[in-house]
Amino acid sequence: MRMNATAQPGEADLRPLSARSVVLSLLLGVHPPELAAKDLVRAVEPFGVGGSTLRAALSRMTAAGDLRRTDGGYRLSDRLLERQRRQDDAVHPHTRAWGGDWEMVVITATGRGPAERADLRSRLAALRLAELREGVWLRPDNLLRPLPGGLDQVAQHYVARPDRPARELAASLWPLDSWSGTARALLAHVARADRPAGRLTAFAAVVRHLLADPVLPPELLPADWPGADLRAAYAGYQREITGAAWARGHRA
Repeated sequence: MRMNATAQPGEADLRPLSARSVVLSLLLGVHPPELAAKDLVRAVEPFGVGGSTLRAALSRMTAAGDLRRTDGGYRLSDRLLERQRRQDDAVHPHTRAWGGDWEMVVITATGRGPAERADLRSRLAALRLAELREGVWLRPDNLLRPLPGGLDQVAQHYVARPDRPARELAASLWPLDSWSGTARALLAHVARADRPAGRLTAFAAVVRHLLADPVLPPELLPADWPGADLRAAYAGYQREITGAAWARGHRA
């Protein structure tokens, strides 16, 4: 099964951002992920989020478990800290030189319901594995990341070296041309965006797209792969937006 791209080739996946999305985008980019209430009020103003709208969004997000109240501010909940970690890894993936081996995860558990199967598939996709056939997931063994706890209860993890040519296998598992085309469309869009709300919307799409990057070894990628350029663009914007949020929040 091929991993889905976040948009059709050459199309940017631009979704309008709600007040909740604006707050989450700001907090996900801050380390530690916490801002004082007054800082949030100032930080969201350039994105068209007014005070009453923000207060309503913060109340709903706290009730839903997205945020925790702190002394005078708000912090991402423990549940969303994992999302921040995934986002950080998408922007700054930890890799090592590839020697030709592949990771392979074989599902061994049986009798699981649809919800459990869907959850496991999501967890494996988050590890940037792709499904070769039902119950068999693999990727080049070039990522430095721990496997989640409990995975050994439902699957076996191996290191293997398939007989099929590596570039051919990678191209069959991931829609590389589609991902590349969308990445270039996003780079062009962020270069044109000049208003704060439009830029935040564009870079939120960039993050979503980076989460779908398989992070393959360079020798398995098509020529002119735009992954590094997309990461650099987002990293620059992250520094810009979080720096501006702190500056507004601490302005006298």
